[in-house]
Amino acid sequence: MKTPRELLFARHQAAAPKLDAIRQSAVATVCDRHELSEQRSQNAHATIFQTLWQELFLPSRRIWSGLAAVWLLILTINLAQHGPSPAGKITADPAMMSFREQQRWMNELFADRTLPAEAEPPKTFSPKPRTENYQTLIA
Repeated sequence: MKTPRELLFARHQAAAPKLDAIRQSAVATVCDRHELSEQRSQNAHATIFQTLWQELFLPSRRIWSGLAAVWLLILTINLAQHGPSPAGKITADPAMMSFREQQRWMNELFADRTLPAEAEPPKTFSPKPRTENYQTLIA
């Protein structure tokens, strides 16, 4: 006698080719949709770049060309100002130069500046009595 599994398998074995066809069509549909979405995303990127090019660069290409020429001019002037450095010349670090300058200023500020030995002592002030002023007002 056959098991229930074998009975069910025999009954539904005729439907297997139909199920395979349905599965293949579903997979093909999903693959086609995926390929279409990839093409759309690539087209979207191309469209975005094309739109940017048409709206930003093409209407003002003279301005962009002028800016590029100005930048090239600035670059060449900058490179021309930096002549070849001599091999024997050692360039000092700007931070070290400023440190030396600060040290020099500190030495000038804190130099020995004592008072001369012949300084005069301060004079004392002795006011007049106030009673003399009072008698001149009364008289």
